[in-house]
Formats: sequence, structure tokens, C-alpha cells
Amino acid sequence: MPRPKKPEEPAVRRRRAGRFGQLARRFAGNKPAVAGGVLLFVILVVTMGAPLFAPYTPEQINIADRLSGPTPAHWLGTDALGRDTLSRLLFGGQISLAASALSVAIATLIGLPLGILAGYVGRGPDWLLNRASDILMTFPALVLTIAIIAVVGPGLTTAMISLGIVYSARLFRVIRSATLVVRQEVYIEASISIGTPGRTILLRRILPNVLPPLLIQISFLLASALLAEVTISLLGLGALPPTASWGSMLGQAFAEIRGTPSLAVFPGIAIALATLSFNLVGDGLRDSFGRATRKAEG
Repeated sequence: MPRPKKPEEPAVRRRRAGRFGQLARRFAGNKPAVAGGVLLFVILVVTMGAPLFAPYTPEQINIADRLSGPTPAHWLGTDALGRDTLSRLLFGGQISLAASALSVAIATLIGLPLGILAGYVGRGPDWLLNRASDILMTFPALVLTIAIIAVVGPGLTTAMISLGIVYSARLFRVIRSATLVVRQEVYIEASISIGTPGRTILLRRILPNVLPPLLIQISFLLASALLAEVTISLLGLGALPPTASWGSMLGQAFAEIRGTPSLAVFPGIAIALATLSFNLVGDGLRDSFGRATRKAEG
């Protein structure tokens, strides 16, 4: 027989809605954060809608128009093979942003449950997971990712999975710290003392309270992952020809940098704008969630 709803549940829902509304108002009052959110939305729309907005396919070659510079037919010019720069920029953004999201998703799937486990259980699991994260964080993320690629082999998917594993250590530390703060709260101790199942405590008490630092860290990790993808593809270890990504476009532009600098300028601007938007949104989320989140994040 289903358990009847407690009479205070509507009040609980109203309090949660009120907190969400308060956070939304704080974020909306942060003009740089709103500007970053709008910019990020525009970037996502034009890149994910690349098949609709791009005038050409990214692999369409026209040697007769190679290195043409901006023209009415090619608004941002063409590359050394006569491929339309605007089209490759839109499709390349789709690849770069999706790759960044893949690495952060992997980091979240690994770091979130392990961070909650270490912070809540403590003792042996906490010690073991901390030592593992110490080892991963001993090396710079990009260097360790390139080392993994050297063993497994080049490719964008391989690179982003490797990067996600490396980033999971950073996310683990943030979630563990937030869990330790929540674990010391009186209502958690009360739930344990009355025999509340551990799964219920983790899902209904701890997880909602570690989401704020998680969201903040994800926004910053997306910016870092994008720059890492650009660097890896620039080195020829990420997106392989003829696949277009912002990093591979920069790498191919270096051969023509003296005669056609716009080949490097346009992808560079796109990377800068996307990175800026992620960071502005992250700063806005951190300010909106307030002092308690910053304490847990540190």
C-alpha cells in the first residue's frame, strides 16, 4: 500500500521553488554572467545547427578558390584546399564543443559518485581514492593526456576520454570537499540515527547539496576541456583530417599564416568567445550560489 504524502511536502516544494527563484534572480542580476549565457546560447545554436547555417559542406574542395580571402561567395574566405572557412568553422565548433562535453561528462560520471562515496563513508575508501587522485593530479592534465594518447593512439574520441579520466580527479576533490561539509550537518546525523537508508541519505540529502559546486566546476572544466581539445588537435593528436575542429583549423592555418592570417584569426576568435562564455557563466553561478558554495569549493 503506497505511503500517503506528508502534509509538509507542498511547503517543502514551495521552499525549493523559492530558493531556485532566488538563485535565478541573483544570476539575472549579474550582467556579465547573463551576457556569457546569451553568448554561449548563440554559439551552441549556430554550431549545433551547422547543417542549416553553413553555406557549404566542410569537406567541399574547390582548388580554383583556394586562399581566396573574404568574398561574397565565401564570407570568411577559403583554406589551402578551397574549403569554405565559415562552413568549417561552424562544423568545427560542433566537433570541438561536443568533444569538450564528452570529456566533462566522463569526468562527472567518475568524479561525482567517487567524491560522494569518499566524503560520506571516509576511512579506507577515502584514503584510497585520495591517493589515486593525488597521483592523477601530480602531472599536468594535458601532459598526462598526451601520454595516454601516445600509448592508445591518436584520435579525438581517445583524447577526450583520456582527458575526462584526468579531469575526474579534480572533480572528485571538489565533490568530496562539498560532501564532507554536508556530512557534518545535524540533519544528516539525525537521519543516520533514526535508521534512514544510506541510499536515501545520499540521493535526497547529500546529492542536492553538492550540485551547486558541481555545476560551477563543470562550467570551468568545459572551458579547460575546449582549450585542451584545441591544443591536442593542434598537435595532430585529436581531430584527424578531413574532420574539422577549431584546433585542427588552427594547425592547418599555420602553414599559410603569413599570406592568409585570417585562417588563424577566425578560429581563434571563436575559441576565445566560447571560453569566455563558459567562464562568465561559471563566475555567475558561483556568485549566485553564494558563500557556502565557495567555501565547499575551496
